[in-house]
Amino acid sequence: MPTRRGALELIGLAGLVSPQALAGSIRRGADAVADDLRVEWLTSPSGIDTCKPRFTWILRAKNRKSRNIRQAACRLVVGTSRSAVQNGTGDIWDSGKVQVSDFLLVPPSELSLLPQRRYWWAVQLWDGDDRASAWSTPAFFTTGMLSTADWQAKWIAGEPDRPPQKLPVSSLAPGKSVAPKPMPVFRRDVALTKPIASAIVSVCGLGHYDFSVNGKPATNGFLNPGWTNYRKTVFYNTFDVTDLLRRGRNALAVMLGNGMYNVESYPGRYTKFAASFGQPKLILQLVVTHTDGSRTTIVSDETWSTRPGPIILSSPYGEDFDARTVSPDWMTAAVDAAWNKAMIVTGPGGTLRAQSIPQVTEAQRFKPVAVTEPKPGVFVYDFGQNMSGWPRIVVRGSAGAAVKMTTGELLAEDGSGMVDPASSGGRNHFEHYYCYTLRGHGDEAWHPQFSYYGFRYVQVEGAAPQKFAKAGGPVLVSLDASFLHTDLRSVGQFEATTLFNRIHRLIKSALLSNTVSVLTDCPHREKLGWLEQDYLNSDAVFYNQDAITLYEKLSRDIAEAQTDDGMVPGIAPEYVAFFNSDGSNAIWRDSPEWGLAAVQCPLDAYRRYGNRRVLETAYPAMKRYADYLQSRTRDGLIGFGMGDWCDLGPKETGPSQLTSLTLTSMCSFYAVLVGTAETARLLGYEAETAVYLRKADALKRVFNEKLFDAKTGGYDTNSQTANAMPFALGMVPPERRQQVFGNLVRDIRARNNHTSCGEVGFHYEVLALMRNGQSDLLCDMLMKTEGPSYGYQLSKGATTLVETWNAHRDSSQNHFMFGHAETWFFAGLGGIAVDMSMDGAGRIYVAPQTVRAVPGCVSRYRSVLGEIGCFWRRRNGALEYVVEIPAGAQATVVLPAVADITEGGRAFASAPGILKVEKVPEGQIVTVGSGEYRFRVPEH
Repeated sequence: MPTRRGALELIGLAGLVSPQALAGSIRRGADAVADDLRVEWLTSPSGIDTCKPRFTWILRAKNRKSRNIRQAACRLVVGTSRSAVQNGTGDIWDSGKVQVSDFLLVPPSELSLLPQRRYWWAVQLWDGDDRASAWSTPAFFTTGMLSTADWQAKWIAGEPDRPPQKLPVSSLAPGKSVAPKPMPVFRRDVALTKPIASAIVSVCGLGHYDFSVNGKPATNGFLNPGWTNYRKTVFYNTFDVTDLLRRGRNALAVMLGNGMYNVESYPGRYTKFAASFGQPKLILQLVVTHTDGSRTTIVSDETWSTRPGPIILSSPYGEDFDARTVSPDWMTAAVDAAWNKAMIVTGPGGTLRAQSIPQVTEAQRFKPVAVTEPKPGVFVYDFGQNMSGWPRIVVRGSAGAAVKMTTGELLAEDGSGMVDPASSGGRNHFEHYYCYTLRGHGDEAWHPQFSYYGFRYVQVEGAAPQKFAKAGGPVLVSLDASFLHTDLRSVGQFEATTLFNRIHRLIKSALLSNTVSVLTDCPHREKLGWLEQDYLNSDAVFYNQDAITLYEKLSRDIAEAQTDDGMVPGIAPEYVAFFNSDGSNAIWRDSPEWGLAAVQCPLDAYRRYGNRRVLETAYPAMKRYADYLQSRTRDGLIGFGMGDWCDLGPKETGPSQLTSLTLTSMCSFYAVLVGTAETARLLGYEAETAVYLRKADALKRVFNEKLFDAKTGGYDTNSQTANAMPFALGMVPPERRQQVFGNLVRDIRARNNHTSCGEVGFHYEVLALMRNGQSDLLCDMLMKTEGPSYGYQLSKGATTLVETWNAHRDSSQNHFMFGHAETWFFAGLGGIAVDMSMDGAGRIYVAPQTVRAVPGCVSRYRSVLGEIGCFWRRRNGALEYVVEIPAGAQATVVLPAVADITEGGRAFASAPGILKVEKVPEGQIVTVGSGEYRFRVPEH
């Protein structure tokens, strides 16, 4: 059997991926060993705040030629010593040999963990023949605060507490402008007299903070902590700062920024809304363990010093920095008379919890591909890629000189070459920009610290590139662009035709750009966590990124945003609410197609990762939302909200035009009931399962009685969305399915293979076509290059997914909501599906939908079970497949119903690793064990 490289060469697609990208480390010794050890889904995490953490791993096979490797049992040890756990000794926990085939273990009771400590752990496995593996390489995790009682620190601020503002506010109006205040900075000198063994700090600065020790940052992450409803939950971060401290004098320094915690409206500056949880504040606790075992604890309190810092304007929508306001060595030098005593204040109200998601990091740095001077003294930098992030400058000039940087996604339509800020919210006298004021000492490097934006172009005023600079004027030595997003591990790979590859990159770029601590709608004008895309595009998220921590947080955000009557707002956290003039909820606040996220997001996360905790946490909110929708019914129907947003009707895109609100609301309500029933079943609540299934059946009867049109053979208006939604959701009676589906297909063909769906309907349209033998039609739709289509957006120069199908200039050019093609790319054309709610071979389903217009496809997905691969191409009158199933797993592979199929040159049914073959109408269902398989299927 060939190596993975050989498998790719076999199907002629080796050039699509590098062998280095696909090669996995091979361990010596046992047939398989535990690898990729993680705690609470994270690798070597800092800040675990539970005494019953989830331990997970995957299997690595020693020999890729081995097939049907299984894990029959495991043993896990946790201890305070790396060397001890490496040898199988755990002074904190020893699970003993546990008969379990899953790669997850949770302690049956709370472990005796202490706050702000490092712990080590390792795993040993037994295979199906009861042979023990070697112990895994030890991994570690660091605890944060395990209870609120562990906090000795106090909240401190630079000014007294403000009266709390009622949140959320009532509209998007930015409200009365206020003069910006400089953001506070804090200092504390610490003398350590003993040698240092370790040092762990837990810190939260609101809205965002930068923490440094002796002038060096404690982390390479940005925009900490993540956004939450600060009245309910406040994240803190934990870092190991052992290497930054020294025996003797040490300086601790913190800068604060407003973030989403304190959004204010400033004169002349773009602001989407204004709302505040309070004034900026800080809490910090540092524990230093010395080599003699003693401990020194440093906490935030009134012994800290504070003063106004160099950030003179801080907003999610802009930032200004005056380097003259503080000494350049303020993070290390002793404080002077300009510093004041910090004030003890109250917290914002939410429970302090360890941040459960990775930090935002700089994923990539772009250099300009072109620099122009459209007006004298105005320079425009083009980075060739729309992204979320900020500009990084190095500038030289006299003290007081200011560099203004206006970011935008497009250049002006009039051909002037100036940046057009319209698509990202900017307007005349209502601008988004960054401003840096020089201190006047040599080369000065700067980037915003607490504000990012979506942009491709940066328009610079106040400094010139070296070759354009005038004598004595400020010189812009360099300007780069940082692409920022949450540091979620990349887990997917897709390669097919050139156009499909470009569409995939378009969607993934928008996904990454909108991944912070919530899934934002856009990285510029709003940055709000609109909920519909979280489940409509969950395939796009999960196939590309290891997003379980994000979805567990999203589910908590939704539950915390839910109102007393059970309504789920359209955004979470709900930093701004949408009301009508009479005080009732506007369509943007209360829409079933958005509220469905409360049910579907945790279910999607469970199906990908297989851990019940996300369902247990979300289930109460699911039930309350189902009851809320029931309370809104009239004569068995509901019909309100946004509907099929941005569908393609005769008017400007926005609320649904082609499909009634009743249709989309009822379908969404049905999905809520079915999803709540499924969650109840998975959690073992049999009686509640039956209740919600009865409600779903009753709703379906009313739906078919009142919304099916016997004359047209379709639902509601007979639009694509009206037929695709009930069909994909299983609401169509068996005797009507062919007719309804036929209407859907005919409408698409009649539109020259174009969709008319908005973002809600298109999700269900893709599912309906993909699951019912119409991948050729889906392929035809996705290959279109005239509008409306992905190809049309590309033809307009888009480098990220645009908000509207027609790529209108006033629309956001970096929106994630139409990413549904990824479902077909990975699960259809690529053929990989995972459902951890199933057992055994049902968890991995490999069934590539080969279409004539595509010569071959490479897809990979690093699932919670390990890496799954499916590569296929046509060659010499046959379809050739290479299928890779991770060690410890089984899978279901679907092959065509033809004779003479071979695997590795032999009759496939008798090949090693083939566990079962079953002939069904759609082909042959093959159950396989782990390993690599090469199938050749003759085409007649």
